[in-house]
Amino acid sequence: MSKDQLWQLVLSELELKLSRANFITWLNNTSVAFLKNEKIVINCPNNFVKEWLDKKLRKTLLNTIKTFSPQVEEIQYNIQPNEKNLSVGQSYQKQQSPLQSQIMFPVNKNSDLLPKYTFSNFIVGSFNELAYVAAKNVTKNPGKIYNPYFVYGGVGLGKTHIIQAIGNEIFQKKKKNIKIKYILAPNLTSKIISSIRTQVVEKYIKELLSYNVLIVDDIEFLSGKEKTQEIFFRIFNELYQKNAQIVLSSDRSPKLINNLGERLRSRFEGGMVVDIGLPDFETRMAILNQKIESKGIVLEEEILEFIAQNITNNIREIEGALNRAILLKEYQKNTKEIINNLKEILNTPSKNISPNNILKEVSNYFNISQKDILKNSRKKEIVYPRQVYIYILRSQLNLSFPSIASNANYKDHTTVIYAFKKIENNIKKNINLKRDIDTILQNIYNKV
Repeated sequence: MSKDQLWQLVLSELELKLSRANFITWLNNTSVAFLKNEKIVINCPNNFVKEWLDKKLRKTLLNTIKTFSPQVEEIQYNIQPNEKNLSVGQSYQKQQSPLQSQIMFPVNKNSDLLPKYTFSNFIVGSFNELAYVAAKNVTKNPGKIYNPYFVYGGVGLGKTHIIQAIGNEIFQKKKKNIKIKYILAPNLTSKIISSIRTQVVEKYIKELLSYNVLIVDDIEFLSGKEKTQEIFFRIFNELYQKNAQIVLSSDRSPKLINNLGERLRSRFEGGMVVDIGLPDFETRMAILNQKIESKGIVLEEEILEFIAQNITNNIREIEGALNRAILLKEYQKNTKEIINNLKEILNTPSKNISPNNILKEVSNYFNISQKDILKNSRKKEIVYPRQVYIYILRSQLNLSFPSIASNANYKDHTTVIYAFKKIENNIKKNINLKRDIDTILQNIYNKV
């Protein structure tokens, strides 16, 4: 296996483990400079990437590399600027491999939109139909209807696709008469902080106000950042007043974003708020078939069905597993070998989850303290999160009811049984309850 092939496999697995923002931000323009015996040297575009990979991802990175190259024991880094760093994705494209890198795409330099995100390749089902219809309407009359457009849902369900599709379609219709900007909220925050420090914040605000369409992804990242919220509130108001279209995405609805100023929350809720749920089996199969068709790949139905049956709550993970299957097929693996390999990475890492992890994520999601969840209170805003906490403890960790009672600060485990049964019965018919639990589970597993 060549060093580039190894890195492509490593990237395909890291895509399943990291958030989209981290995957794109820290692995873009990386490659393998050297691989021999126990040593691997990774090319990084700058020192910031090198430091983050070394301090934040070293253990995960080494373990992932060892999955495919067990002899590797040491990681070193080499700084190689973008213009000199030929990425794995680019080299594979030059070789006309059917699998293209998931982190290197042609980006519109003016808008930062990825042209690959369009409505024509957005699979529509009952889980995202409202979000799709509203998004299409936004493009017909930007700034005049559904402003802001706010879409929320769990990780990897297509939020980025749909908000970028809005930008791309508006651009195709308006061309030279429109200025569009797509930005990740973490990058927006970073630029605001940097502009404050260098005393050019007014210049940056003026730049953002020059756009006719502003698209901000992962807006929940503004949580707790008071100065950034203050500046964004001003930007939002001025753009809104001049009928510029504002498009936002989040992993939760505006009312559930922690530490968000009420003025900003009110603005977010003042337009069209839509959610994206979980795709059913048929939709997941449609997504897989569309992906292999667009790549010109033939993959056995048995492999596609295995992926669709075993990844139910994350389209990005579905794509990551598909990419891995394609790579394995390129290495002459048969269907059985590919499925066995996928089984190894699709095992739910429940052994790494503790009651404390679950309590923390339930607390964050419902914006109440962990102490309140454990209180013996009958207030509705406390009882519901506590019942969800109990349900997840039982369903994910398979703890005994007495053990759950101890974790949830109950004296009698019969109350725990009642809470679990209530959620278990309601989740089958209450879409909002199911969505709450699915989102919390995604947040838990994305941090394992």
